Amino acid sequence: MRIRSKFFSKKVTIEGITFDSKKEGEYYLKLKQDLKDGLIRDLELQKEYVLQEKFKVGNKTRRQITYKADFSYISTEDDKLHVVDVKSPYTVKDKVYRLKKKLFEYKYGMELEEIIWIQDKWKKITFKWKILMII
Repeated sequence: MRIRSKFFSKKVTIEGITFDSKKEGEYYLKLKQDLKDGLIRDLELQKEYVLQEKFKVGNKTRRQITYKADFSYISTEDDKLHVVDVKSPYTVKDKVYRLKKKLFEYKYGMELEEIIWIQDKWKKITFKWKILMII
């Protein structure tokens, strides 16, 4: 019996790399072209960030909390690090993801960029007043 993804996405393999969704794989190809064009450098896939170290409570050890970003890279225009997650209208609302996003931004002092495919374009999204805004 095949187990379905929580958000009904289908894994896809591109150049021997397996992505959690078709859109994530397509965004990888876009970033790869940006790398070739010299717009970005130091592209990393599935980089893991520690949100909270492991700790002990009494005689029990609690595991560390981590977040795995889809992509991270440095833009050559401003030498800025970008940490990016490709989202769908459904995955962007996931409560565990929203919490990890806040923990990431608090610990690392930078925005976790969310990218979504809308109307044949990649768009960065932000939440304001609980309304999804496209910028």
